[in-house]
Amino acid sequence: MIQIILSDRAYENDVYPIVKAFYPEEDIEVSDESGSPEKCFNYYTDIMVNDKSIRIKSIRIDFTLDKVNIEIIYNKKESYHSYINTPDPVREKSAYKNTMKRLLYSMLSSLSKKELPWGILTGIRPTKLVYEMIEKGLDEDSIYRRMEEEYLCSQDKISTSILIANREIELLNEMDYKKGYSLYIGIPFCPSTCLYCSFPSFSVEKYADLVETYLDALESEIRYGSTCFPDKRLSTVYLGGGTPTTLSAKQLDRLLGLLRELYDFTYVKEFCVEAGRPDSITKDKLKILIKWGVDRISINPQTMQDKTLDLIGRRHTSSQINEAFYMARDLGHNNINMDIIIGLPGETPEDVADTLDKIKLLNPDSLTVHTLAIKRAARLNIEKENYKELKAEDVTDMLKLSKEFAEDNDYIPYYLYRQKNMADNLENIGYARYGKEGLYNILIMEERQTILALGAGAMSKFVFNNIRKIERVDNVKNPKDYISRIDEMIMRKKRFLLMNPQI
Repeated sequence: MIQIILSDRAYENDVYPIVKAFYPEEDIEVSDESGSPEKCFNYYTDIMVNDKSIRIKSIRIDFTLDKVNIEIIYNKKESYHSYINTPDPVREKSAYKNTMKRLLYSMLSSLSKKELPWGILTGIRPTKLVYEMIEKGLDEDSIYRRMEEEYLCSQDKISTSILIANREIELLNEMDYKKGYSLYIGIPFCPSTCLYCSFPSFSVEKYADLVETYLDALESEIRYGSTCFPDKRLSTVYLGGGTPTTLSAKQLDRLLGLLRELYDFTYVKEFCVEAGRPDSITKDKLKILIKWGVDRISINPQTMQDKTLDLIGRRHTSSQINEAFYMARDLGHNNINMDIIIGLPGETPEDVADTLDKIKLLNPDSLTVHTLAIKRAARLNIEKENYKELKAEDVTDMLKLSKEFAEDNDYIPYYLYRQKNMADNLENIGYARYGKEGLYNILIMEERQTILALGAGAMSKFVFNNIRKIERVDNVKNPKDYISRIDEMIMRKKRFLLMNPQI
C-alpha cells in the first residue's frame, strides 16, 4: 500500500496516475491532510539508490503559490525530500501542474530505476497535443523539444506521435470534417462477457428477451437523431458495442435498413460495423452488411492462442477466427480490421509473435494493437487474486514485436490513444494499409467533429470548433434503463441542441 498525502486534493488526478504508472501492482490510498508552512521542505536531497527492492511507503506533497515540496518515505524510515519553484498556479495552471509532475516523476524514477515511455503524460491523447502543435506551425525539431522537455516523452514515442498526427491531418482535411457530423450506434450485447471487459455490454444469453424491445427503443432515438442536423453532412457511421453482430440476421437487416432510410449517406466516407466476435458471424449477416453498404468491418481475435481465448471467456477458437475471416473475404468484404490485445494473462512475447504470424496469413487491411488496461469494473480486476500467477511477461517487447510486424507488412500507424492502468504505461495504436484507415477512430480520438451517439451506454460529443470546446451528453448504460427511459434520453439531446443552436 502506498499512501499519498496531498495538501490540496485538487491535484489528485495529476498525482495518482503517475504513481500508479511506476507502481502498477500497488494499492494506493489518497488523503488530504493539510500541510502547514512549517512542514514544507526548503532543501533538495539527492539520493543514490542501488537497491531495486525499494518499497514506497508514503508520498507527501505540499502545494504553495510558488513552490511544490515532495517527501517520499521508502523502505522502513528512509526519506527522499525535494522541492521546486513553480509558476503561478492561478495564471499558469497547466505549467504549475507540469512542473509538479516532472519533479514527482524524477523522484520516482530515481527510486524505481524506471523510465516511462510517455513521461508525465497519463490518460492523455499524445497525438492530440502534437496535432495542435502542427496546426500552430511548429516544426518537427520544436515539437521534439517541447514533448521531451515539457512532458519527458521518449524519442520513439514522439516520432510515432508526429507520424500519426500528420496522417490524421491529411485524412481529416480530405473530408471537411468541420461541416459534418458522425453517427455512433451502440449495441450493448455480446455472446459472453470477456474477462478484461468493462464496457457496457451484456451477455445475450441472459438478455435475449430484451433485444427486440431494445431495438424498438433504439429506433425511436434513431428517428429523432435523423432530425438533429439538417444542415450538416453525415461523415461516418459506426456500429459498436458490445458486438452488433450478436443481433440476428433479421434484426441486423432491420437496423441497417432503418439507418439507410432515415439518414442521407451521400457524403458518408465510412460505414463501419464491429463484427467483433467470430462466434457471432454468419454468412447471412455478412451478406446483410454488404446489402446495406457497410464498407469496413472488424473481426477481432484479441489473440490466436486457444488457451488464452478459453481463459478470457471468448468462447471461440482460433480456427473460428480464420473461418469467419475467409467467409467475409469470399463474400466481398475488402476492408477488414483485426484487433489484438497485448498483455493478456499468461501470455509471453512468443505467444504474441505466433499470433502475429497467424494474422499475417489472413492479411487483414488494418490491425489495431491494444495494450491491456485493467479497469475497475472488469472481472480481471474484481477477481484479480485468481489471476495473479498469470501476469503477462515483457509487454514492452510485445508492443515492439507488433510495431516491427506493422513495418514489415506495409501497415502505417494512423491513430493512437492511451488509458489509465495500461500495462507498462504503453498505448493502443491503429495500423492500416494506405487508404484503409478507420476514419471514425480518428474523429473520436482527436475530438474534431461532433459525434451523435445513440443507444445504451452511448456518449454524444458536441464539438464547438470555433471556440475549441466539447460538451458531452450521455445515455444510461443498462439496456433495461435505456428502454424504460428512452424519452428522457431523447429529451437530453433535444434540450442541449435547443440551448446550443450553433452546433
